[in-house]
Amino acid sequence: MLTSVFQNRWVAEDEREFDYVEGSQKGPGHWGEIKKEWEACNNGDLQSPIDLSSERVKIVPQLGELKRNYYPCNATVKNRGHDISVYWYGKPGSIEINGVVYDLQQSHWHSPSEHSINGRRYDLELHMVHQSSDPTVKNKIAVVGQLYTIGQPDPFITQLSREILGMVDRKHEKKVGVMNPADIKFGGRKYYRYLGSLTVPPCTEGVIWTMNKKIRTVSREQVRLLREAVHDYAEFNARPLQPLNSRQIGLYRPTQRTRP
Repeated sequence: MLTSVFQNRWVAEDEREFDYVEGSQKGPGHWGEIKKEWEACNNGDLQSPIDLSSERVKIVPQLGELKRNYYPCNATVKNRGHDISVYWYGKPGSIEINGVVYDLQQSHWHSPSEHSINGRRYDLELHMVHQSSDPTVKNKIAVVGQLYTIGQPDPFITQLSREILGMVDRKHEKKVGVMNPADIKFGGRKYYRYLGSLTVPPCTEGVIWTMNKKIRTVSREQVRLLREAVHDYAEFNARPLQPLNSRQIGLYRPTQRTRP
């Protein structure tokens, strides 16, 4: 049981820059007022997360299969207070979108999920954050998201459970040696694509989102570990859904090959 190690809380109320508490002056509805450089959180037109509604989705075959190439490299697990994240060092690999290479930077979790599908939010969401080093590229950040529902344990989180448990209730980071980002399984080739933003301040817009359509599983204990490891204000660290406005949501699905 994890209960006994979750008693002491470690961040004073005034030490956090933002939180997820409804009605708080530092909650999502006020993020854009906290700092000038965070104004997009309240005033942006391309904010994330969104509901991936079938009514607004258009099948776009030209999107093509997501090209991703990941390699084993050194990694560090961090408790950032508002989430648990994995930072990758060296050359962990990349994804390619429209001929642009986006290098993997870090991965982190939100619970419950931030994005929803047809109004349903899931138990957990993983973000794999990538960035392009090409100075001519307009949209420099690309995030791949994966949704999870309660079921069998997720193998990647299992690899990190001991390290996460060791940093419960404290901002801390620990080198975990060589890990392979390819161990993060998506399990399907269908995905949603839209233009959005970071889901935490400064809510930077122009982020290319790729949300996998297939839902994977995670155990209740794993979700609980990720929630309890962070501070009270971030145990439920999902930003509310944002207006879609006039944006398009693309859906890629492989063409069905007919049998002869």
